[in-house]
Amino acid sequence: MHVVVEREIAGKTFRIETGKLAKQASGAVTVQYGDTVTLVASVGAPGREGLDFFPLTVDYRERTYAAGKFPGGFIKREGRPTTKEILTMRLIDRPIRPLFPEWYREEVQVMASVLSADLQNDPDILAMNGSSASLCISPDIPFAGPIGAVRVASVDNTLIVMPTQEDLLNAELDMIVAGTEQAVLMIEGFANQLPEKEMLAAILFAHEQIKVLCEMQTELCDKVGNSSAQPENPEESSAVAIIEERHLSALRERRQHSDKQERSNAVSELKEQVIAELVPEGSESDYTASEVANAFKTVEKKLIRRQILDGVRADGRTPGDLRAISCEVGVLPRTHGSALFTRGQTQALVAITLGTGKDEQRVDGLIEEYSKRFYLDYNFPSFSVGEVRPNRGPGRREIGHGALAERSVLPVVPDAEAFPYTMRVVSEILESNGSSSMASVCGATLALMDAGVPLSQPVAGISIGLVKEGEEYVLLTDIMGEEDHFGDMDFKVAGTQRGITGIQLDLKIDGISETIIEQTLEQAKNARMEILKPMLKCIRMPREETSAYAPRLLRLQIDPEKIGLLIGPGGKTIRRIQEESGANIDVTDDGTVVVSCPDAEGAEQAFEQVNLLTEDIEVGRTYNGRVTSVKDFGAFVEIQPGKDGLVHISELANGFVKSVGEICKVGDPMQVKVLSIDNDNRVKLSRKALMPEEAETSESDSSEES
Repeated sequence: MHVVVEREIAGKTFRIETGKLAKQASGAVTVQYGDTVTLVASVGAPGREGLDFFPLTVDYRERTYAAGKFPGGFIKREGRPTTKEILTMRLIDRPIRPLFPEWYREEVQVMASVLSADLQNDPDILAMNGSSASLCISPDIPFAGPIGAVRVASVDNTLIVMPTQEDLLNAELDMIVAGTEQAVLMIEGFANQLPEKEMLAAILFAHEQIKVLCEMQTELCDKVGNSSAQPENPEESSAVAIIEERHLSALRERRQHSDKQERSNAVSELKEQVIAELVPEGSESDYTASEVANAFKTVEKKLIRRQILDGVRADGRTPGDLRAISCEVGVLPRTHGSALFTRGQTQALVAITLGTGKDEQRVDGLIEEYSKRFYLDYNFPSFSVGEVRPNRGPGRREIGHGALAERSVLPVVPDAEAFPYTMRVVSEILESNGSSSMASVCGATLALMDAGVPLSQPVAGISIGLVKEGEEYVLLTDIMGEEDHFGDMDFKVAGTQRGITGIQLDLKIDGISETIIEQTLEQAKNARMEILKPMLKCIRMPREETSAYAPRLLRLQIDPEKIGLLIGPGGKTIRRIQEESGANIDVTDDGTVVVSCPDAEGAEQAFEQVNLLTEDIEVGRTYNGRVTSVKDFGAFVEIQPGKDGLVHISELANGFVKSVGEICKVGDPMQVKVLSIDNDNRVKLSRKALMPEEAETSESDSSEES
């Protein structure tokens, strides 16, 4: 059945259509806003036997033809997903996953493709809403939606919904919020030190728009006549009751270890004992080993959640307590900046590399190509959690955590005018037991300050957890891995003393109230202030000088019309300056010149030559030139690279000059003064004008000697 649903949002039509494309999928829709169109199709299939997790797969691809572009590279077709595509996959996955039954183990795949892009309205929001709509009309997929998703920006202190790319250029806040009609489910936002009250107002503003999008999808379902399947919740295994009766006390005792590894080993040992007891080798049993393992996990989850609600955390902290924090800077001798940030059993080693414009990261996608002079890479090796697994490069988790940390620190990074370096930050997670992305934020701040990067404010980050049963709930500051795993929320907040720079909310339940959001933001602020204390005790201000191993960078602005003069014919002039000084020179179309060199002397030499070459010649100024030509009537002297003037024979000396050759020859240095510049840009020079000063100097020197 062909169905179209439309609403007016921010002056444009938001359109959801089904029944025209991809009709063999379980559910398929196209979503259009402006001239941006996204197709989303969902399919369900039987799951593999023995799975102990929900196999939800989300795929999002931006087809370059959508924007009338060719794919980059030698192979002219799309390949592996870009960073933007991976981040959007995560945006889609995070709010829909909690709305599937916890026990569900069947395969579900959601695939989104951008068919048309107007380069102003980002297709990621369309894909998020389309994913929900396609699942809602899939009769064989149990999805408790719909959800709506919107982007909200703050421009000139005014909140706007569905901002364009142009709006975002000057936005103080860029945030995506997803939720049901009743509550917020997911937040991903970045701001320029936004106060908590204003952040809360923006979230509530977004939720009002979300309600409209949810209403649209409900209308779509009603018109189509399909609705998501609602299978019955399977009964809890009887093994749960047996384990609770026989082993609950032992489990409680083994969980008293404050160390993560010791606690994990003790619990794992007990689980193996329980499996051996209920599934004896060589004997018949009412249970399988996997069934008993799942039952044991259920008992452990119940125990942990109950203990937390009673105010008991595994490591003995109260709900609002931070773990012990230690900070070090300058830990790596040859990097341009480094720091080690440890919070409990989460540890991030962060290294800084400073470079030139050539080191900027080029990004190309549907939107026009751009470059990044600040970027952060996040690595999560298996040893950080005591596991063995192959290293196949960064996955979605690493890319997502790196992007969150990068954009949380970006608002305090100086612009190119104040600090012309390209900055690469790498966070190596050496230990992980909760919120390694926020540890990366703290470590990045310390390492950048160690590198001499003049940050406007230090940034710290923290994660707040939640355990909620009915109306009873507890907010947990600085959650550990198991509190994240068995809890209901991971709410990360990064910011400065002035306000929030990054925010990310993930839930395992169907939403949280305004009250919980407000309390979380306040609790996170208090924790952030506490974390900043040991950070600033370690290093209070950015270092005044960059590392001796970092390139020396000098920046100047020249007239764009003089770029050709600097480059020279076939690049001759700029190559000569680089060869003589040992420096590298980068020139942009707007006339920005960045000189870089391993040593300061070479950088200064190149800088002076570029400046001399490109600056305007001033009347009355003295120049140290070189004779390039000798004529009967005078000498031509080069006072700037490629620019000479005439010293008439009458201006060569105080007395009568019979021949120019008596005074100078080609190649001789000559100090001259600019007398005038005519309308044809011809320069008149004088050596004679400087000779009285030289005479006075000589007389003065003679007097001192006598």
